[in-house]
Amino acid sequence: MSNQSNVILFVVNAPEFFLSHRFPLAVAAKKSGYEVHVATAEGPDIERIQAQGFIHHVVPFARSGQNPLNELGTLLCLTKLFRRVKPSLVHLITIKPVLYGGIAARLAGVKSVVSAVSGLGTVFLAESAAARLRRWLVTVMYRSAFKQSHLAVIFQNPDDRDALLTLKALMPEQARMIRGSGVTLSDYSYVPEPEGKPVVVMAARLLKDKGVFEFVEAARLLKQRGVSVEMRMIGSPDPGNPTSVNQQELDQWAAEGQVEFLGYRKDIAEQYAAANIVCLPSYREGLPKSLVEAAASGRIVVTTDVPGCRDAIIPDKTGLLVPVKNAVALADVIETLIDSPDLRKRMGQAGRALAEDAFAIEKIVEQHMDIYQELLKP
Repeated sequence: MSNQSNVILFVVNAPEFFLSHRFPLAVAAKKSGYEVHVATAEGPDIERIQAQGFIHHVVPFARSGQNPLNELGTLLCLTKLFRRVKPSLVHLITIKPVLYGGIAARLAGVKSVVSAVSGLGTVFLAESAAARLRRWLVTVMYRSAFKQSHLAVIFQNPDDRDALLTLKALMPEQARMIRGSGVTLSDYSYVPEPEGKPVVVMAARLLKDKGVFEFVEAARLLKQRGVSVEMRMIGSPDPGNPTSVNQQELDQWAAEGQVEFLGYRKDIAEQYAAANIVCLPSYREGLPKSLVEAAASGRIVVTTDVPGCRDAIIPDKTGLLVPVKNAVALADVIETLIDSPDLRKRMGQAGRALAEDAFAIEKIVEQHMDIYQELLKP
């Protein structure tokens, strides 16, 4: 099949997310002969996207999305962009691009749509009356966005897929399963654990929903028990997110001294190599990249028994699950692992094998390219 006339347009809210989660896929598409366009909000990484020969378009994705007029403006901007570029296929990534981009694709007559649902977000967790209203509205939007004749909806875990199937937002034959965004294995070499005081590291945006408070509380409990451990947190607050940790909380935790806050880091491979245990006590995920990277690094994982997190490990083989929002259980499991170096080593090696088998970027890219070719068949 000749791909020369095919134009793929990736739509993602932030340029840095495109680079961290979908960049290898766009490179592979370009190598296969597709003309690659990328639409994101403004950001400092746009030049890096353009430097790869991708054509970039700015779309005004607002972080919080509380202003209906702004949201309508984003939808209209996407519709105009699709009509102008006339893509053979749009690949919509993260919640707003999937919802608005799906509706815009229908309005603009885009032939083929790939929607990547990388987690259903906190709207499917909250139980307040306002949250239930938002959930109803989002469900209506999903149903509208998924009314396409040539559509594939990629899920990272079965819970998110089953939730949207139950809501009758899409047909079963439209659903696909790809486990996460993949990892470049050569970037995360498996090295033996460091000697000395055990290190537990958590890498995530500093949001309540990521389990930051439970991680800090577990650190307090371990100190009270006299357990010798160094707890490290990698990541920065996200002011546009209503569940973000605020500066006052950060200052208080820093003063307590139980957790070392390293801020935003790009050297995750080195940070994991310097750790003994990787932890993510999140409330819900698509399939967390941090745990895929932990597996590639050969590090045992402690995470919560929730959608996405449990799908990133083989329970009791590459990592251990704890109940969500339970700092005591988290501290208990960390303490057990600190006393079990052989178990950590065995599970870390099994994690590396899992990464090679399921998460290698080449396999993830190949699965996406197969979907593109299937949808673009004449």
